[in-house]
Amino acid sequence: MSTGGFELDAQDIAAVEDAVRRFVQTEVQPHLESWEEAGQFPRALYQRAADLGWLSMGYPAQFGGTPAPWSVRNAMTIALARYGGSGGLMASLFSHNIGLPPVVRHGSVALQQQVIPDVLAGRTISALCITEPGGGTDVSALKTTARLDGDEYVVDGEKVFITSGVRADWLTVAVRTDLKNKGAMGISMLMVPGDAAGVRRSPLKKMGWLCSDTAQIRFDAVRVPVGNLVGEEGSGFKIILTNFNGERLSMSAMALGFAECCYDEALSWAQQRKTFGSALVDHQVIRHKLMDMKMRIESTRAWLNAVSARADAGDRGDKSAKGAEWVAQVCLLKNHATQTMQFCADQGVQILGGMGFMRGTACERIYREVKVMMIGGGAEEIMKELASRQLAL
Repeated sequence: MSTGGFELDAQDIAAVEDAVRRFVQTEVQPHLESWEEAGQFPRALYQRAADLGWLSMGYPAQFGGTPAPWSVRNAMTIALARYGGSGGLMASLFSHNIGLPPVVRHGSVALQQQVIPDVLAGRTISALCITEPGGGTDVSALKTTARLDGDEYVVDGEKVFITSGVRADWLTVAVRTDLKNKGAMGISMLMVPGDAAGVRRSPLKKMGWLCSDTAQIRFDAVRVPVGNLVGEEGSGFKIILTNFNGERLSMSAMALGFAECCYDEALSWAQQRKTFGSALVDHQVIRHKLMDMKMRIESTRAWLNAVSARADAGDRGDKSAKGAEWVAQVCLLKNHATQTMQFCADQGVQILGGMGFMRGTACERIYREVKVMMIGGGAEEIMKELASRQLAL
């Protein structure tokens, strides 16, 4: 596989999927329920994922990364979701995929070298801090401030629902540097060390993603060097919007994998479970439920592949491959993929019956986790509105 030139074939994809399957079977499944109960997984798992080359996938080689097209990244994401069945594990283990891209694209050389290599090597953890209490998706209204004081910024404010927020070593924080500008143009991005004085974190309890450490973070007069500014002052809003596209594309791949996980478990159960002398799958109503799941899964896969192919073409320099219409496609795909996940989780629980209500089944876990997938990265309603504006409707 030559990922630098984006050349790969079905055999390469199969190799990625097989590696993920073996990893999940031996190193995740035996421990997942205990991790869920503990509310976190071992930090050593970051190092293991780095050793397998997964944390560095899609990043420039000069930072220790392995350039890879979306088709390869999606294969890994889908397989981890399908065979692992845990959004919490994936959200935290790969939180750097939303925390690092702003630094990769806009950070100074010194800042890039300070932050990126250690994260990709699994030595440190990166998190993205945008959402604020009461703010939700309205990024332009954020209130966390960064006041310039000599050669440092002084950060004050609060963030919430931060994935990996409890133990992240680097926080990519959206701040307001122009205190007179209350809109989007006054926003900047700043790298805040997790151990900086004045950073206080509180873990949050959730419906799903139980083994993902999620935090509310308070910044009280946190002093950060001016060199930790990502890009230019006032460019933060544009950086955030660009970052969302990759996050939503990855979430679509995750949702597809989780839908497949539900289908796999429901099919296996239907083949083994007997009622009134026959296997569940022998009943027409069950077969039709499975085919309804399959229909949505395959439509999601086709759409994901089409949108990802355009992303790969754009990354290779084809400016016509991306643009407003492509952004609209990403938004609508994210909605379609998470709706597919929701449908398959619901049907999976229904087919499993009483077992679908029990902790320990993938369908039950995914059923609880689907809502965060439909909200995180941009809620359904926001996705529809953004898509309509991109299409000039």
